[in-house]
Formats: sequence, structure tokens, C-alpha cells
Amino acid sequence: MFTAFCEQSVRFPVVLVTRFVKLSQIRTALAQTGVRPAKKLGQNFLHDQNLARWIVQQAQISAKDFVLEIGPGLGALSREILRRGARLLALEKDARLADFLREEFSDSKFEVCHCDALNFDTRILCAERNVKVIGNLPYYVASQLLLHFVNFPSRISLGLFMLQDEMARRLSAKPRTADYGALTLRLQLHHHVEYLRKIPRTVFVPQPEVASAIVRFTPRDEKQVGISDYKFFRDIVKRGFSQRRKQLRNLLAPDVGSWEDVARKIRAPLTARAEELSREQWIELANLIVPHVGKPAVQESPERFPIVDENDRKIGTGTRPEVHENNFRHRAVHILIFNGTGELLLQKRSPWKDRHPVLWDSSAAGHVEANEQYDETAARELDEELGVTAQLRPIGKLPASEKTGQEFITVYCGEHNGPFRYPSEEISAIEFFPVDIVEQWVANKPEDFAPGFLESWRLFKAKSLQ
Repeated sequence: MFTAFCEQSVRFPVVLVTRFVKLSQIRTALAQTGVRPAKKLGQNFLHDQNLARWIVQQAQISAKDFVLEIGPGLGALSREILRRGARLLALEKDARLADFLREEFSDSKFEVCHCDALNFDTRILCAERNVKVIGNLPYYVASQLLLHFVNFPSRISLGLFMLQDEMARRLSAKPRTADYGALTLRLQLHHHVEYLRKIPRTVFVPQPEVASAIVRFTPRDEKQVGISDYKFFRDIVKRGFSQRRKQLRNLLAPDVGSWEDVARKIRAPLTARAEELSREQWIELANLIVPHVGKPAVQESPERFPIVDENDRKIGTGTRPEVHENNFRHRAVHILIFNGTGELLLQKRSPWKDRHPVLWDSSAAGHVEANEQYDETAARELDEELGVTAQLRPIGKLPASEKTGQEFITVYCGEHNGPFRYPSEEISAIEFFPVDIVEQWVANKPEDFAPGFLESWRLFKAKSLQ
């Protein structure tokens, strides 16, 4: 099922073997596959069976999990994962090792994808529950792979990675240490990162030049992260660490304004440098100085919505709180934007939203205001939420019900390839998804979506079949 999403290219540095206890057996297996360990390719084989078993135990794998393994080699971790009853997709660059694994394992829960992990389409993981990623990451592309698999918005419930010891210490570093840096903060923003264990060079054949280590990633509660603009956070962190010896008051001067006021609010010394600020202080700093775009945070007068009867005829108006608190019928639009290849744009609702925070939703959506018609609202919402204009086509109308939050919804669709500009206080991320992935995702995990989108998507699918 995953083969179509895989491409080829990266070599993996550490190939783990548990079936082969003796080095002679490892060499025999490698000879059978035609693989010769090459130092320049970072091919090193673990010959400690207990250590391999311990590594898998740290991922707390059960039969309820879907595991993605990066660089399975001869299948040492694969075997341990399958013993625990999990479904397993293994990404292996070397075609000879991929063929070996297909012959070695006949388990119906096991699948091999001959591909470059950097080119693996992680969007397919959205449709899976309890996704765990285990990887022996090539040292020279480890940071790219980590960002590919654990970047926001993350698809995983746990990540367990073998890395160069130096990088493992950077990722799990604390403030006021030399290892603490921009990559540390970017990955720790949404994940707890634990340094579990150092792996000595002596357990590998041939021995690598540096020691390795195991780190574990577990996601933070997104509602507790508290960041208002992820891109801005990454930008100022990168700038803050660009010259570690310089004080932040100088490096961030164009954005901060009065550093004295900001430093007091985040409880930082006036002379603070980047490594002195904790993750929480960096979040506070970013939220204080972020520029706001899109819809104004405070409107001159409260929004008023038309209140309608069961036939969508206007019978009055009310403010947003009045309409929602009294469960009055009202009007809304949902817009489904597709790109040129037919992928659907979804938005992830901000943790700050009062309704359905952090859930995935239609490309754009909003309430019809008292002085508007449906078509006017659709054009306005597309501009306010995505910063674009497009020709929109109404595809149908949903009746007001509990499923729609008592909203009569007119659903529109249109095409646009971006770029898009969205208000970070309302939307935390946007992303295109292939339609077949959206279908699987909706079927397997409907709780990931705002109810209005689910109803709009069902209407779209019904109209597509006509």
C-alpha cells in the first residue's frame, strides 16, 4: 500500500543484527546479499543482541502500534518489533537488503519500501493510529531526517533514533550549555527529547569513528505549547543563535523595540544571550513581538450574524456569543481549495480558537455576517484566511443541524497553488493532502477534524459521484 509513495536514494549508517550472534554469521549473511560494509558509506553492524532488544523496548511497542523503521538493514529491530505484534513499514535504501528482508519475513504485518527516507511522503502517516518511528539515522543527514519526521505538525506518537552522540546531546540539551542551540529549541518546542543511552563504538563491526546514542521523542500537548506563530518563532531563534556571543538586545533589535520592557516581561537579564533563555522564555519572547497579519485582533464593533429559521430565512441578528450560546441557527461557508495536481488544502486550527482548537478543517471557512450573502462571505474568508483570490464554485448546501453546529453551510471549491498567507492567531498550519489520504484519514480518525469539515467533505464526495 505504501510503495507508490517511496523513492530511492540515502544509505543508512548502522545496520542492526540480532539473528546473527557470531561475527562469522554476520559476514555470511552479508556475502549472501552482496553487501560489503563500507566505511565511507557509514555501514556498521551491531553484534550485541541484548542491546538491539533493549533499543526496541524503549519504544514501548504493542500490537496497537504502526511502526515506521528507517534503515532496517538485515532486520534485527524489525524482528523485535514484529514479535510485539505491531504493523511495520521498513524503509530501506539498499535494494539488496530490501530483497533480503522480503525473503526473511513472511509476516502479513510487515512491508518493505525500497526508498530514500528523505523522500518518503509522511502525509500517509496521518491516516494511521499510534505511529512510532524508529531510525538509525545517517549522521550526515540526521538533522534533515529528524525535521522530516518530527517537524510540526507531527504525525507521530513517539520517535526513537540512533544518532551520533554529539548530536544526541545537542537535541536533549538544557539552557546555559554549549550544546543548547537553534535546532535544540526547534525540536524541543513540540517534543520532549530524552537522551537515553550512549552506544560505544566497540559493539559495531566495523567500528565507526565516533560513539552513538539513543534519543526518544514524545510529543507535547499542542494546546499547552502556547506559541502563536511557529514560523516567526523559528526565525527569531535562528537569528538569536546566529552569533552566540552577541546579546539578544542587539541581534533582535529590529523586532523587539524596547528590550528593557521585553526582558522584564520574560524575566531575562538585560545582557541575555540566546543560550540563556529557556524554551518557555523563547515562547514568551516570540509571542510578545510577533507581528500580526490577517483579521484584526480587536474589531471596532462586535460581529453580528443573521439568525435564521429552519428554512434559512432571516428572522433577526445576534453577536457571535449570543448565537453560539443560544444555539441559534445561522449561516456559514466552507471552501475546499485544490492545487493543480488535485490535492486538497487543509488548515490546522490554532490552539487559541474558541471552537475546535488544533483540529484540521476546510481550506477556509467562516460565518456569514449580517450584511452579507454566502458568495460575498466566501470571497472575503478566502482573502482573510489564505491571502488569495480564486474563482469559487458552489457545490451544495448543508442544512443546519447538530453536526454543523446549527449552521446552514454553503460549500465551495476552487483551485490555487499558493503561496498562501494566513493569520497565525487563527491557523497554526496549512498543508496540501492527496484526496485518497484524506479519505483514509477521515475514515480512520474522524476525531482529527472539525465537524463542519467532515460534513462538507461528505457533501463534496457525494457530488463528485453524481
